Amino acid sequence: MNAPWRDIRRLLCVRLDSIGDVLMTTPALRALRQSLDCHVTLLTSAAGAAVAPLVPEIDESIVFNAPWMKATAGRPTNDAEMIAALAAREFDAAVIFTVYSQNPLPAAYMCYLAGIPRRLAHCHENPYQLLTDWVSDPEPAAFIRHEVRRQLDLVAAVGCHTGDERLSFRVPAAARRHIRRHTRTWARPLVVVHPGASAASRRYPPEQYARALDLLVAATGCEAVFTGEAGEHELVDGVRGSMHEPSRSLAGELELAALGALIAEADLLVSNNTGPAHIAAAVGTPVVDLYALTNPQHTPWQVEARVLNHDVPCRNCYKSVCPAGHHDCLRKVAPETVAAAARELLELTA
Repeated sequence: MNAPWRDIRRLLCVRLDSIGDVLMTTPALRALRQSLDCHVTLLTSAAGAAVAPLVPEIDESIVFNAPWMKATAGRPTNDAEMIAALAAREFDAAVIFTVYSQNPLPAAYMCYLAGIPRRLAHCHENPYQLLTDWVSDPEPAAFIRHEVRRQLDLVAAVGCHTGDERLSFRVPAAARRHIRRHTRTWARPLVVVHPGASAASRRYPPEQYARALDLLVAATGCEAVFTGEAGEHELVDGVRGSMHEPSRSLAGELELAALGALIAEADLLVSNNTGPAHIAAAVGTPVVDLYALTNPQHTPWQVEARVLNHDVPCRNCYKSVCPAGHHDCLRKVAPETVAAAARELLELTA
């Protein structure tokens, strides 16, 4: 353990992205908790705060709508008020988690102004006094790591490690009982299907989802259950309306804990690259991940998975909307390929 970090007891962890990003940071949070025996507060987006109660490594969360973050929706939080609130909590240190395309310095400056004495982050440029513990960012110039490995490497720089590198997601007993009241009469295998994603560039075409699920249900007799947010009813209904085989929908009906319980109960998840894919990794449910090539480092972590895409010259565009307009990295994945990958995982884990 690095000497200045030995006496850290009140730790602020900054992860201003969405649910999946928070989940991919949980092994690093575990390393901090186990190594420092500290109280962990997560500064995060509203979406990140929704998953925080389901992560045992997080003691509490603070919602901050950072104006420099894409995940932030609605009115930004007042910076001065947030700085004052952080100062009042008298944190001993802050760890700022970012992907390599994000700049940690706005968050670092807030922590500096809040008087937090130790501040750790990856950074591409010299942060001078904004970071007391600066890890020069090698990505993407030298190599690209999985997001989980990136954050584990960051905390290892100050001597924090864990022997358990799995993602963390605790399914409450009440949520598990609620879901089992649904699933006890359903057929097996149970396949959860999540056709939505916050970014249009990461969505497999609905008509291809319908064809893939028709092939899978016809071949296996599985129970196909669709999930999605309340605003995704039209998407889910459109996919189901194009199918010839039967399916169910719980779109808009599940809180996050219940969604996690459903995925944990399932034999397989078929999903785009979005939060439920990382929930599945955390609870050990195999995943067919329709993984748009917008970025390379967010594939399912330590779980049986088939990651499907079509290679394109515009890969790693980091765009929410396909800049070329063709969506070829997903559109050129045949439904037959999706169904075959799903059957393979169901047979492997039967």
